[in-house]
Amino acid sequence: MSKLETNTIDTVSGTTNLTIGSTNTSSITLGASGDTITIPNGALTGQNYPAFKIAKSSNQNVTSAATVKVTWDSVIYDTDSGFDNSNDRWTVPTGKGGKYFIHTKVWGDAVSGSHWQYGDAFVYVNGASVNQTFFDVRNNTARQFSIEASSTYDLSAGDYVEIYGRVFDTSGTPRIRGTAGLSQSTFTGFRIGA
Repeated sequence: MSKLETNTIDTVSGTTNLTIGSTNTSSITLGASGDTITIPNGALTGQNYPAFKIAKSSNQNVTSAATVKVTWDSVIYDTDSGFDNSNDRWTVPTGKGGKYFIHTKVWGDAVSGSHWQYGDAFVYVNGASVNQTFFDVRNNTARQFSIEASSTYDLSAGDYVEIYGRVFDTSGTPRIRGTAGLSQSTFTGFRIGA
């Protein structure tokens, strides 16, 4: 084993890629115990990408006790353009499969003069429910609640994620809240690893 001592490693003039390791490399160690490795601001990009945040900017009227797909109309950010507005779903881009953290917040509203009874938030992957959060306040007085669901998922390129909600109220005419500029109902996610 040989040792190379230097202060700076740089590319040859006129080139832009620097490779450390080759076909004989099985592991690369940076630093030793107690060392500090400094990474300049902007030197690394793409951590936790793809990433997205979608929201509702208007209310969605729903049928009481019916499980409905939540519609989204406001893209806050979508780093890899995976959101399909026509189908209200986010699809994992080509080459970006891996483990993802997905979160949703569904704000159920019983509207004025009615009482909110119970509701759900669902995460669907490829058309099937994979996560459900339920909140029940029957026999108590309530009007609005935010129901949140989050978990990690192993997703492949082409898999799609949708959000469904359910609101039951005493009037039979509830809604899922959305207001421009406020994150009342949201759908977010980001890749956490391969």
